[in-house]
Amino acid sequence: MNTNYSENNHLVLRGKIVSEKSYSHEIYGEKFYVFNLEVIRLSSTVDIIPITISERLLTGLNLEIGKKVVVEGQFRSYNNYENERNRLILTVFAKEIQEVEGEEDKDEVTNEVVLVGYVCKKPIYRQTPFGREIADVLLAVNRAYNKSDYIPSIAWGRNARFCQNMEVGTEVKITGRVQSRTYEKKHEDGTTETRVAYEVSIASMEVVNEDETEEQAEEVV
Repeated sequence: MNTNYSENNHLVLRGKIVSEKSYSHEIYGEKFYVFNLEVIRLSSTVDIIPITISERLLTGLNLEIGKKVVVEGQFRSYNNYENERNRLILTVFAKEIQEVEGEEDKDEVTNEVVLVGYVCKKPIYRQTPFGREIADVLLAVNRAYNKSDYIPSIAWGRNARFCQNMEVGTEVKITGRVQSRTYEKKHEDGTTETRVAYEVSIASMEVVNEDETEEQAEEVV
C-alpha cells in the first residue's frame, strides 16, 4: 500500500483571493481559517475554491481581497452533520502559500491536482443529450492517522468509457483540476437552495497495482 501521503494527494493552485478569511476551527491549540480563491480557467470562466489555512502560515502575509497567491496543499473532505443529515464538505488544505505579483495571464493559469486512491463506489456512466460521455467516480484517498478523503471526480470521453466498468477497490492515479459548480437542491417542503459542489475534472487516469486490485478491494470496502 502506498503510504507516501504527500504523493497520494497533491495540488497547486494560482489565483486571486475573493473573500475575507473567517475562523473555521481549532485543533490542539492551532487555529484554522477559510477563504475563497478565484482560479481562472483557460476558457476564461472561473472556479471559486475554498482554502483552509493554519494561522501558522499567515505570519507575515496580508491575505486581503484582491491579493494573488499560489497555494500548494491537498484536496480534502470531511463530514458535516446538519439537520440530522450527513453532508460531505470539500476544501483545499493549504500547506504552503506565497504571494505573487502582476496581472493574471492565461498562460500562467495553474490548477493541477494529482490523486492516488481507490474507487469506492461503482462509477456512474452516462451520456449528455448531445452525446458527450461522462462518468462520476468517487475516490477514497488515504491520509495519515488511518483517515481517508472522499473526492468526487468526473471523467470525460475516453476516460469515462475507461472507468465505467471499474470494480470497487480498483486503485487509480488521476491528474486533473479542481472545479466548482452551482446547482439547485430541492427540499422536501418544495423549497430550493442554491449550493456549490466541488470536484476533480479528470484529465488523465491510470490503474496502478492492477494485479493487487482484489487484495486492495478487501481493505477498502
